[in-house]
Amino acid sequence: QVQLVGSGGGLVQAGGSLRLTCAASGIVFSINTMGWYRQAPGKQRELVAGITSSGVTNYADAVKGRFTISRDNAKNTVNLQMNSLKPEDTAVYYCAADRFSLARFVTYPGYWGQGTQVTVSS
Repeated sequence: QVQLVGSGGGLVQAGGSLRLTCAASGIVFSINTMGWYRQAPGKQRELVAGITSSGVTNYADAVKGRFTISRDNAKNTVNLQMNSLKPEDTAVYYCAADRFSLARFVTYPGYWGQGTQVTVSS
């Protein structure tokens, strides 16, 4: 099994920045792709960004140019640097991982962490 623990959420004003971190433990050698999803009130959970162990990335159109995902394979962590935050970025952000491809990760990852709240005030 794989355990994911996310941290770094909080309250920030529009235009500000936050950095989310997710640490994986357990059978981590099995993980290929890690990343983040988010769910805003009344909306479906959606992909934010994913990254493979080789560094291939995928971003949602809504965050391209503002968010940057990075990964430390040695530490089994993934980070999401969020800049130029907007009120519409307000959501619960979930760390996620999968054993297989990025294509599968963007459909439905096999592992989920607990959510961390990000609130952007206008």
